[in-house]
Amino acid sequence: MEKNVTDLLREKGFKVTPQRLAIYKILTMTKTHPSAEMIFSQLQPSYPTMSLATVYKTVDILREIGMIQVLNAGEDSFRYDADTSDHPHVRCMECGRVDDLHDIDFSDFVDGVAKRTSYRLTGQQFYFYGICPDCQKRSAN
Repeated sequence: MEKNVTDLLREKGFKVTPQRLAIYKILTMTKTHPSAEMIFSQLQPSYPTMSLATVYKTVDILREIGMIQVLNAGEDSFRYDADTSDHPHVRCMECGRVDDLHDIDFSDFVDGVAKRTSYRLTGQQFYFYGICPDCQKRSAN
């Protein structure tokens, strides 16, 4: 059985706070891959005394304990994803939307990289870039 965030925070010596739990909850309930600023804006009405620094510290802790992954999709800020499985992402170059790509087998590619470089690979992240269907429709009108 997978440990929950409360147990992991305590096990690793971090305080369990309502703000940390709220930040993790937002990440588990969205597929938009929000930035720290987006998370902060969404939680500000419920936690008016919370700072942006709290969001940054919390996502760093959540990454450290393996509950989220940090995405660098070629923007000015990082995005965060509670789905920690190995999966690629695609980002719209017009609106900035970031989507998951599941059910794509890239194991042959990863195996080829390991074989060619003699590295023992410990992870990878793939990013694709393009124009999302919504932006394509808008530009067609």
